[in-house]
Amino acid sequence: MTLKRITQQLIIKHLKNIKIIATDIDGTLTKKGEFSSQLLSTLEQLQKHHIKVILITGRSAGWCQGIVNYLPVWGIISENGGVYCLKDNQKIIPLTAIDDVVKHRQSLQHNFEYLKSQFPQLITSSDNQFRITDWTFDCHELTQEELLNIKDICDQNNWGFTYSHIQGHLKPLEQNKAKALMSLKEAYFKHLSCQEIMTVGDSPNDESLFNLDIFPISVGVNNILKYTEKLQYHPVYLTNLSEIDGFCELVKFLISNNV
Repeated sequence: MTLKRITQQLIIKHLKNIKIIATDIDGTLTKKGEFSSQLLSTLEQLQKHHIKVILITGRSAGWCQGIVNYLPVWGIISENGGVYCLKDNQKIIPLTAIDDVVKHRQSLQHNFEYLKSQFPQLITSSDNQFRITDWTFDCHELTQEELLNIKDICDQNNWGFTYSHIQGHLKPLEQNKAKALMSLKEAYFKHLSCQEIMTVGDSPNDESLFNLDIFPISVGVNNILKYTEKLQYHPVYLTNLSEIDGFCELVKFLISNNV
């Protein structure tokens, strides 16, 4: 599949009325795993031009409650759609209904321990202790083939699973970023159409955000190209640059069109 490269002309012609950018964090807003002054400046520019930013990430509820406190964003969805937190009150609010959190986490741990029996190198992520809806393990040392084998095991056992270049996530089956974002749209932005929402990402755990039937305007930063053959859904547009450089390239075009 050939993705459309972002250009100023394309923005002017097709992407005129963006009111919200819903964006992944790791690999999309970071560079070599870190935030930068470039990110802060870009988020401030979006705020100045009245384009709201919703961060939507696989990171834990605990981490994200801290992140939303410090960045100029409207809010954050964490755990790949499990919970969210608004800038205004910073309360962690569930998006996935879990009757008994303790039993739920025990079940996730049991599933992880089974995977670990098949892949002894699996290590629980450092932020797992701050999670509510999912269980995560580090992906840095896993090959693409190993990740796909893990996905096959989870599919066979009817377990929810997704992954990025950072972490693998055992999660409720129907929990994903697109479903969570639509829940927030209905609750807070019912007046907006999906044509006014741009979704941005870089990894398989962003795939639901690229579903054209839900979000017609989606963008992948350039580093998503290493995954495109493995994805069912692809972004409509592609930045020329990778990671935060690609996101800033995109925002520069948007803002110059709105001046």
